[in-house]
Amino acid sequence: MTDDTVHSTWGDWLVTEIAESDPDGVAVWYLGCNGFVLRSETTTLYVDPYFGDGDPPRLVRTIPVPIDPTAVADCDAVLVTHEHIDHMHPPSYGPLLDDGGDLYAPSASYDSPDYDGDLRVGDDRSETVSVGDSFAVGDFTVHVREANDGDAIEPVSYVVEHDAGTFFHPGDSKPTSAFESVGEEFDIDVGALAFGTVGRIHYPEDGETRRTEWYMSEGDVVEAANALRLDRLLPSHYDMWKGVGGDPKSLFEHADSYEYPRTLEVVRIGDRVDLGSPGVVPPSTHR
Repeated sequence: MTDDTVHSTWGDWLVTEIAESDPDGVAVWYLGCNGFVLRSETTTLYVDPYFGDGDPPRLVRTIPVPIDPTAVADCDAVLVTHEHIDHMHPPSYGPLLDDGGDLYAPSASYDSPDYDGDLRVGDDRSETVSVGDSFAVGDFTVHVREANDGDAIEPVSYVVEHDAGTFFHPGDSKPTSAFESVGEEFDIDVGALAFGTVGRIHYPEDGETRRTEWYMSEGDVVEAANALRLDRLLPSHYDMWKGVGGDPKSLFEHADSYEYPRTLEVVRIGDRVDLGSPGVVPPSTHR
């Protein structure tokens, strides 16, 4: 499946908001789907950015496209968790890296991407990651750990450390025993977990519409959050595809009697949180 164009519906509003920010520590913006931007005083990382339109009528995007990546001037690296097109999407990450920066992804994302076309970044800036790797990007240290996504070939999780705090992104992973080890190894301040409902998706390759469970249920999310010992949980992916979306507010009841997450923060596309303090940070025009 190939999607070669990006049509931002927000103009340059969010690009400008990110570029003109001056975070005291690390600011994190939710891009919808499972995409995030992490920005410190000196470094900007994108994780699983996807600004495509989907593939209607099979995959119908239900949220705006918040960014035109050709308008982004600051990107030191893009981290990709696995080969699915809404995570490994060259039209989305390619322009982010036009002025420099590296792409980090597991080998299957390069060898067997869902995208059928030019991967946009040359071999000299395409870094292959494996579980157990660690590397520095500016003032961030990134650790690669296991993920449990039965629909992906080679999924990974990223633990992003900074003096201001630690961010965790496991792509579309379901609960896994590896999360226990991650929770013991790292003190995670903010973790993003993919949440959704079981739906029915049409598969054109065989003409069938099948029961599909791509993301975690409420119980799965709480199980994963407790294994990881998350201080703050950001549900993600719940907003993206028609038919498998979920209501993240339902997680409050499921999480209420458990130790973790300490805080559940429901972010909408374009929202910002800071690693060092709880709560959603309003746009500069609303402060």
